[in-house]
Amino acid sequence: MARGCANGLGTVGSIVSHVDAASVLADLTEISSQVEAAVVLDDQGAVLASTLAEQSAGEGLARAGAELLEVAGSAFGTDARAVNRLEVALREGSVFALNEGDLAIVARTSPNPASGLVLYDLGTCLRGVAESRTRPKSRRRAPKRKQKTADA
Repeated sequence: MARGCANGLGTVGSIVSHVDAASVLADLTEISSQVEAAVVLDDQGAVLASTLAEQSAGEGLARAGAELLEVAGSAFGTDARAVNRLEVALREGSVFALNEGDLAIVARTSPNPASGLVLYDLGTCLRGVAESRTRPKSRRRAPKRKQKTADA
């Protein structure tokens, strides 16, 4: 997962993906009270959306999660089995990273979170972002013109 950001900062993704991913992240923070901050990134490490106000903070969280997934994959993964989710629990809180397809999500939580629930919420969020990226763009139709009728 960390191919694009293990040795550098991620870049901001396209505006369309950013808007869709941002709205999905907003939903995540509404339903998961334990999530304090989260970022969605693509397979190159580009930050698509972040709940953090400062871009550098979002990129830092993304880089940390991507590097954790990479290190865990090197230590515990095999050709037949990849590491695609992890939790690092600290006294101050936890960091979760989840990788599905060409997207990943990294989140920081309050101390002692309900890990299964957080992972479920993160997975749901990531699938929502993936769906928003593959959904066909709606085309706006021109309004129909009213035909003038002759009064009798």
